[in-house]
Amino acid sequence: MDNRSIGVFDSGLGGLTVLKAIMELLPEESLVYFGDSGRAPYGIKSRESIVKYTFQDTRFLLSHDIKMIVVACNTASAYGYDLIRHSFDIPVVEVIGPGAAAAVKATRNRKVGVIGTPGTISSGVYGKAINNLDISIEISFKACPMLVPLVEEGWWENDIALRIAEEYLIPMKGKNIDTLVLGCTHYPLLYNTIFKVMGEDVKLVNSGLETARAVKRLLEDLNIRNDGKNKAEYRYFTSDSVEKFIELGSSFLGRDIASAYKVDIEKY
Repeated sequence: MDNRSIGVFDSGLGGLTVLKAIMELLPEESLVYFGDSGRAPYGIKSRESIVKYTFQDTRFLLSHDIKMIVVACNTASAYGYDLIRHSFDIPVVEVIGPGAAAAVKATRNRKVGVIGTPGTISSGVYGKAINNLDISIEISFKACPMLVPLVEEGWWENDIALRIAEEYLIPMKGKNIDTLVLGCTHYPLLYNTIFKVMGEDVKLVNSGLETARAVKRLLEDLNIRNDGKNKAEYRYFTSDSVEKFIELGSSFLGRDIASAYKVDIEKY
């Protein structure tokens, strides 16, 4: 058993979709969350910048004596996961593998779509992860660079969000896909908007729950689950506006974030 916290980081608010799933599946686990909204979105940055940010985010969380890192960002997972896994002596979980596995399980016609940031899409990691599990699956990709800023503004279901989603997604409907991977942890915040565009015949894959399940399996494999004797504690940090983080974060989590703290992440 290990009663230390699990550290979770993302480029901003999107990783709260993963955090929420971990809270629900593992209510006894304490969590430290860092959202790098001040430098979001990661997906339009260079590979070098993404790797730098991933290491800084990891070092910040390690300063809080955590027992595990969850990279709750598809772009950081694509470019930084292997590097931090081999650079730090701590278990690391990423979001791409669980999302890919869920898509393979969900599809019936073997045609899967993947939307994500330009960085995630250009990395090719989803195609590799899906086809490693099932080479017969045909995959269509679409980079959607404007969706993360929409989420960070809290524009999840307004007319602007719908119009931008239509611009990106209507071409995907012509690919005859039956499954769409939300290849960015920000995108589940736009779930209702994306559902309106894609329709009920397309299964939307949110990797948050699958990632939480991967966290649970690894905790059990390593025998480092919290013993549950003390109430779980949740600590929140951001590199941007604390007020905005608390307001939007509380709205999505469905629970009040009592406090959050601003971090000068460049110090790490």
